[in-house]
Amino acid sequence: MDMWIYITIGAALVQTVRFSLQKGLKGAGLSSGGATFSRFLFASPLAAGLVAVLIATSGEPLPGMGATFFGFAMFGGLAQIIATMATVALFGERNFAVGIAFTKTETVQVALFSLLFLGEPVTLGALGAILIGIVGVILISRPPGGGAGVKLFNRATTLGLIAGGCFGVSAIGYRGASLALDSGGVVLRAGLTLAVVTGFQTLVMVAWLTLREPGEITRVLARWRVTGLVGLTGMLGSLGWFTAFTLQNAAYVRALGQVELVFSFLGSWLIFREHSTSREVLGVGVLIASILLLILAI
Repeated sequence: MDMWIYITIGAALVQTVRFSLQKGLKGAGLSSGGATFSRFLFASPLAAGLVAVLIATSGEPLPGMGATFFGFAMFGGLAQIIATMATVALFGERNFAVGIAFTKTETVQVALFSLLFLGEPVTLGALGAILIGIVGVILISRPPGGGAGVKLFNRATTLGLIAGGCFGVSAIGYRGASLALDSGGVVLRAGLTLAVVTGFQTLVMVAWLTLREPGEITRVLARWRVTGLVGLTGMLGSLGWFTAFTLQNAAYVRALGQVELVFSFLGSWLIFREHSTSREVLGVGVLIASILLLILAI
């Protein structure tokens, strides 16, 4: 298999760990904004340090960063902030695994965004695999006791659609930014894009929390042992995503990244002791089938 496949699976696993930690932060008294901020606060200096090490050890010059790079980076960074806050807010609506499932509507959206913004279409076989994956997500995401009397659109589905759409936009932004750099190897491009994006996101979140949630930054810093782990896992996971985006069409990366949902169910069962219905388990099976078909179709 191609390297981007292994990198994407690894990124999905690390991201599941990060979301698990963020769920714990939400339960420990931090707001959605505070839990989101912890994701960027510690990741930013770690990413910058990684770039410095890469340049020092490889001898490569720092790639040139033009207006297109910064435009894509900030576009993706803002979208990811919104998506992360919506995802953290979701944890209070459904259990951990199902909350993550709602965000997976991004796969079809990112395929469309990839065509519109980057001119990168997907093959018919890959699109079929993505649509099968959506069926799995629908099976998983249907509200408990769903029937004729259950509203299709409620707070949870709205948050999920917002998160999915914004995660899709961020993926396009990050691939566009990485490809806009004028030099550098794959890892250096990914690392530099990550450093710039997380630095920008940290500044945005500091301004937001200072104005809207006074005292929340202090609470994040007071829980540095856990928030630091959130930042570390966030940096490692994002480095994986950014590297995969540099290597492959963002639509394929995000579609394969749905394996995160399988990891989320394992975390839901093993860590949070949450139970899943037979329909949700069936949905996971359909999702796994779609991932395997995607790998074969590419």
